[in-house]
Amino acid sequence: MYKKAIALGVLTMSSAFPMLAGAQDDYPSRPIRLIVPSAPGGGTDYTARTIGQKLTESIGQTVIVDNRAGAAGNIGVEIAAKSSPDGYTLVMPITSFPINPHLYAKLPFDTVKDFAPVVMASSAPLFLVVNPSIAAKTVGELISLAKSKPGQLNYANSGNGTTAHLAGELFKKMAGVDLVSVPYKGGGPAVIDLIGGRVQIYFSTIPAALSQVQAGKLRGIAVTTLKRVNLIPDVPTAAESGLPGFEVVGWFGIFAPAGTPRPIIARLNKEINQVLRLPETQQRFASQGLIPGGGTPEELGKFLRAEMAKWGALIKEAGIQGG
Repeated sequence: MYKKAIALGVLTMSSAFPMLAGAQDDYPSRPIRLIVPSAPGGGTDYTARTIGQKLTESIGQTVIVDNRAGAAGNIGVEIAAKSSPDGYTLVMPITSFPINPHLYAKLPFDTVKDFAPVVMASSAPLFLVVNPSIAAKTVGELISLAKSKPGQLNYANSGNGTTAHLAGELFKKMAGVDLVSVPYKGGGPAVIDLIGGRVQIYFSTIPAALSQVQAGKLRGIAVTTLKRVNLIPDVPTAAESGLPGFEVVGWFGIFAPAGTPRPIIARLNKEINQVLRLPETQQRFASQGLIPGGGTPEELGKFLRAEMAKWGALIKEAGIQGG
């Protein structure tokens, strides 16, 4: 009886393997859902829709962008974590993804264990801008001014634990200056108050600030990548203009639920890398100040862990509290 049970189990497993392999061979045979844990608009949504459109054309199945905003991106990420690992649900977390584990005492998912990296989609430099009343035109001059007025200059942050907030804290730490953080509920209100002079400094996204800089309502000081940005090539990096090593980049990676078969991950990685190399994709990204991603799943996983370590240390040192 025992031997018959073993034989039956082996037969069942062996018969299942061809079905599983067949499912992977036909992949994708129906539409793919790409969850974006933010409202329509913004860098994450723009990246997802640009890739989704071209991926639809290349794989012959519709890629549906599903916006699930809320809870600093955690709602959409949780939905993805609990979805079937069959390659038909993907997620492109917002920039708080590596930050939230250090701000929330308990998350309904494990940022590393519950996801399989697919590919880096894009990165978004921040744009250090100031009110024109500030007598500083370079990062070095801004640091000197801040040192001469400790605790008298304010920087806007677009929400507790956001990339803009942490950029300000990293700037304070690396420059050795005392700035006061002023929290806002989003980048829009922060830009409005920066123009009005109620705050003096802000690490903005490029699209949110560029038109105001071009109109003379704000002054652009630097970008936060280690290389200059093609959209604004005359703006130096913070690292080259007074703060060596300073780098803060918002980034958007594509992940699948943990357990998604490796052949499916490899297929998605190959297809999305091809999409990212298309001239049209690169032009669309450049128009929004985005930098195309690419690379292997392993590289994305390594980068995620490095970002978690970097921001976790800063959050602890700065005493930033979360939910």
